[in-house]
Amino acid sequence: MNTIQIQQQEVICALATPSGVGAIAVIRVSGLGSIALVNTVFKGKNLENAESHTVHFGTIQHAGEIIDEVLVTVFKTPKSFTKEDSVEISCHGSDYIIRQILKLLITKGARIAKPGEFTQRAFLNGQFDLVQAEAVADLIAADSQASHKTALNQLRGGFSKKLASLRSELIHFASLIELELDFGEEDVEFAQRDDLRRLINALLEAIEPLINSFDFGNAIKEGVPVAIIGSPNVGKSTLLNALLNEEKAIVTSIAGTTRDVIEDTMVLEGLKFRFIDTAGIRETTDLVESIGIERSKAAMEKADMVIFLFDSEETFQENKELAKLLAPTKQVLYVLNKIDINPSEAERLQKLENEIIAISAQTQKGLPDLTRKLVSMVHKQSAGDTVVTNLRHYEHLVKTYDSLTDVINGLSLGITGDFLAQDIRLALHHLGEITGTIVTDDLLDNIFSKFCIGK
Repeated sequence: MNTIQIQQQEVICALATPSGVGAIAVIRVSGLGSIALVNTVFKGKNLENAESHTVHFGTIQHAGEIIDEVLVTVFKTPKSFTKEDSVEISCHGSDYIIRQILKLLITKGARIAKPGEFTQRAFLNGQFDLVQAEAVADLIAADSQASHKTALNQLRGGFSKKLASLRSELIHFASLIELELDFGEEDVEFAQRDDLRRLINALLEAIEPLINSFDFGNAIKEGVPVAIIGSPNVGKSTLLNALLNEEKAIVTSIAGTTRDVIEDTMVLEGLKFRFIDTAGIRETTDLVESIGIERSKAAMEKADMVIFLFDSEETFQENKELAKLLAPTKQVLYVLNKIDINPSEAERLQKLENEIIAISAQTQKGLPDLTRKLVSMVHKQSAGDTVVTNLRHYEHLVKTYDSLTDVINGLSLGITGDFLAQDIRLALHHLGEITGTIVTDDLLDNIFSKFCIGK
């Protein structure tokens, strides 16, 4: 019996709700004998005779002393999150009560769960695959409609089904190649090379958009970084304050007020954005301002999008080429500010740059047009319903793509089946590592150690 199997025989317990004083707290208990263990400290209905998915009122007692009045929910194997016998104790949210109940459970033979151990047991017991297990953490951390929708799609198996389909097709040809190796001396060919080439090309076409979706998926998960750049005093800080609807940045009529990068987040139409107000770009002898400008350039490099803000033809011409130079691979949005002061400026400047959005950060006129444009620019990056948000998945998809490319190159060169089989096995290995078909203890420890203890 390996270490993981031994651990699964143990009863584990942990607080499943956030720590801190609240009305209610939930303590989760799972493992072989967990119902009987809780039954020794619960006074009410005999939990061992209770039906699965039933809730029972009673008290938790120790040495005849009542610790708390509680509701206990019973989940019997295999109809629980972990597929083990499990109990959830809903008690009052006092830190003292929580500590006393956990201490009592430990004296009865339970131990405190490791981070993510409940979800790890669910994975090991076949409740879901590794992609879905990781989606549990993403769902808990989701702070926007888009990140919630993506995590929920992965939790329900959207990404896993696509990978399983790719892998099953590849396994079929891998088995034929392996069969050829068994009859190597007879020079037979079970796997038709043209059919294999068509399959590999189809797999490459399916994997490529998944790889390309990672930037979009990461932006959904972490927030789309948008740098606001331009000359000093064109209204960058005013725009940041207007977008956030709060006085985040200091605004004065003195050029060069912003000396450091200021950043904050907001959600627009379900998408999370990270707006970065940068120091105005200009030649200066002021040491502190120079440092701020260098930080602005660094912020632009990290941003997915750049709002190039200007308030006249002069400030437009000053920094247009510099913006392109600093952000050659970025999506640049040209935004004319201060139209409340000079409303005719927009028509004249649109002859120089077609897609100019005219706004007044001060009066917030045109701001809805700007936010709609930002949202539409993000959605253009979408590759469909299935989006890769996890760096581990992205890395293995890239390695799968490289291995399949090696198969195509090998077919063109006419290499023998044993070398083709090696590259196909490698592709299958990387696909298997994503879903957990191929898994190691170290991989599981690395993934689940990032979860909270009660999950």
